[in-house]
Amino acid sequence: MAELSTRAEKIRTVIRVSSGNFLEMYDFFLFGYYAKIIGETFFPKGNEFISLMAALITFGVGFLMRPLGAIVLGAYIDQHGRRAGLLLTLSLMAVGVALIAFVPGYASLGILAPIIVVVGRLVQGFSAGVELGGVSIYLSEMATPGHKGFYVSWQSGSQQVAVMVVALLGVGLSLSLPPQAIAAWGWRVPFFVGCLIVPMIFLLRRNLTETEAFANRRHHVTAREIFRGVARHWPLVLAGMMMTTMTTVCFYFITAYTPTFGTQQLHLSSTASLLVTLCVGLSNLIWLPVMGAVSDRVGRRPLLILFTLLTLATAYPALAWLIDAPSFARLLTVELWLSFLYGSYNGAMVVFLTEIMPESIRTSGFALAYSLATATFGGFTPAMSEYLIHVSDNRAMPGAWLSFAALCGLVAALALRRAYRTAPATA
Repeated sequence: MAELSTRAEKIRTVIRVSSGNFLEMYDFFLFGYYAKIIGETFFPKGNEFISLMAALITFGVGFLMRPLGAIVLGAYIDQHGRRAGLLLTLSLMAVGVALIAFVPGYASLGILAPIIVVVGRLVQGFSAGVELGGVSIYLSEMATPGHKGFYVSWQSGSQQVAVMVVALLGVGLSLSLPPQAIAAWGWRVPFFVGCLIVPMIFLLRRNLTETEAFANRRHHVTAREIFRGVARHWPLVLAGMMMTTMTTVCFYFITAYTPTFGTQQLHLSSTASLLVTLCVGLSNLIWLPVMGAVSDRVGRRPLLILFTLLTLATAYPALAWLIDAPSFARLLTVELWLSFLYGSYNGAMVVFLTEIMPESIRTSGFALAYSLATATFGGFTPAMSEYLIHVSDNRAMPGAWLSFAALCGLVAALALRRAYRTAPATA
């Protein structure tokens, strides 16, 4: 009975910790899913490509604040504790969600409308800079011995729940409202739902306890010590950034960009594109914990190397096959394959990143590496994909972007051999 009680408490803790990560990803995905309508709502009309690119760049702008959030909020968490940091990031995320949900469009506010939207993205990006790191570190420090990969995988797992919830809401809206109503006001409904979720997540996170690993520390480092530690370990942070590039680029391609890619480039219905996204979220949710558990048995690096090589070999050919005869079935097949590659890689990557970071800067170093990857590459994947297609007139070109990200991950996995030896898979 005691073992069952402990297991139930572990499950409740995982849900409490991951709930805020769900909210963060929920709102980011919404923005990506409705990028075309958001561009038409908040930016001057006249050129469809320019308004879409403006929205996609605004989506990416939020990621530019992530490195700053990683440093500032990461230092706060490493100094004041995991629980306090997770409550702070949730508060900042709530502000960002509300700004996007309630701001009037360009027709009402003029240039002030896109400015407010950008501010909302910046606030969210600042909080998101450390949210992933804070959640991952908390899960790694509460995990039972030999199961870190499985526990930490639920950080990414909560993101997949957000993908599925957003896709379900999108499908429901597209089936119940005409396109004109969705463009006028219907797209805001999921954002209002996000605002209603915030109080529930506050209640969940308020009951979190501090991790034993942090509470048992004899010395809690100061912010200055943390900043010096991050600077001293910059090669490790850079390698972590390259490793994370594979995750972030692939993830935002198969989730946030899929609805736009399906409708704008493949000329499929929005319902079909959202259904594919829903299936991708479910696929990710299955593969992440499975491969996290596998990495607990066989090690992290073998999976990192294998799945970056598979991505290099198949990303562009898969997209070329898709655009040769676009269809719902082909889009689903390609996206599920990319989901398998992403989930298998990320199931090992996130926990590996928590293991190679020194304890004193564990949250700051993890968050900075992850944030630099999203700010530099991952967050701009939707915009870069549209741009590459536009300048090359080749709808398979996002496959080259995915291949570049895989190459970054492969180089980093090979370069981190020494760090891996000091952090065995069962640690």
